[in-house]
Amino acid sequence: MRAPLRADASLHSGAATLAALMSSRRFAPLFWCQFFSAFNDNFVRNMLAMLILFRLGQQRAGALITLAVGIFMLPSLLLSGLGGEMADSWDKARLARALKGAEILVQLLAAIGLWLASLPLLYAALFGLGVVNALFGPMKYGVLPDLLKMEELIAGNALVEAATFAAIFLGLIAGGLSAARAPEGVMLQLMLIALACWAFSLFIPATDRADPELRLNANILASTGALLREIGRDRQLFSRSLAVSWFWMAGAVALSLTPVVLRNKTGAGIAVETAISAVFALGIGIGSIAAALLAKGRILLRPVPLAALGMGLFLIDLGASTARLPTAHAEIGLGAFFASMTGLRAAFDVLGLACAGGLYVVPLFTAIQADAPPAWRARIVGAVNVLNSGFIVIGVLATVALQSKVIGLSESLLLALLGVSTLGAALYVRNFVSR
Repeated sequence: MRAPLRADASLHSGAATLAALMSSRRFAPLFWCQFFSAFNDNFVRNMLAMLILFRLGQQRAGALITLAVGIFMLPSLLLSGLGGEMADSWDKARLARALKGAEILVQLLAAIGLWLASLPLLYAALFGLGVVNALFGPMKYGVLPDLLKMEELIAGNALVEAATFAAIFLGLIAGGLSAARAPEGVMLQLMLIALACWAFSLFIPATDRADPELRLNANILASTGALLREIGRDRQLFSRSLAVSWFWMAGAVALSLTPVVLRNKTGAGIAVETAISAVFALGIGIGSIAAALLAKGRILLRPVPLAALGMGLFLIDLGASTARLPTAHAEIGLGAFFASMTGLRAAFDVLGLACAGGLYVVPLFTAIQADAPPAWRARIVGAVNVLNSGFIVIGVLATVALQSKVIGLSESLLLALLGVSTLGAALYVRNFVSR
């Protein structure tokens, strides 16, 4: 009977660590600052998408929305390395305050663009948010080992990951609802969010400069290339970085395909699509917190291959369960969707995929942070972010090519193929990453 008691005690200890961090002066300001940042990015992106769909440029909506995604992601490819250099050479708390102060100006530009119904101004604001996000990311993850004890690190990452996806979901909902609201109310919300981000950044504890002698490289391409070569020299670091990037690519592709599959095969309406997004965010949260509870303060990579296996199997089932369904000709609501076996199975697959994803990515990223030399930590995080963005771009472009009229693969088949390739990623993780 003693083993169950020890297990219960360890789970209680893990939950206590999570609760203590949320009330800790060392962690809570960073947590809420990054939460509102993620909410803000997705609020503005979806607000712009809704404006394009329902008020501006409807005839070119597809191309304009795709352009918005590209504009937001481009800075991550170009500036994540610079963000890492800035975070390693500056006090990270000071950098956070500067970036969140700049974000207030970007939000003001977005508010003006909304008031004038100006696509160029809104695109400029979206690019500005992308720049802030690219520079903030290395700081956000690079500062965690400075603020937390080693046994708290995986719990801190779990909370950040869970909150990020919750903020993404809430931001998408708020952005979608903005199309039906008065511009004045949306403009006020834009400014309040920016001010909340900045206010919480003021309470992030100061840190020592990781590398006071570091000088920023004005050539951002050369700087990014040097960082990628640096992580490429360490086989273990590089393999873990590739594994993390696979998660972001698979997640981005799955999230782009799943709404289309559900709409075409089940007739899912906006309420259903929103509910599925909520299920995904909930699953990431569950998986992330489970990773922290299982680890008990350690860097535990043994569950990672099994989590990758789970991701692959859920993707395959999501594709297989919808592949042979006829095209739906009528829209259905929440009640009808969840009353059907097809709907329940799809929701279960999405939940399982997300849970496995949280259990997969949190230990991997924590291991990268823990093993990175302190003087290089933020730059390594920046290089991993570049890899993440590159994988996402390649995955999305490959998906678009496979969906084209020339090849014409269905979304269900693409989900299944993504699942099969994720099984290959699970084998790679088992052989090269988790040992």
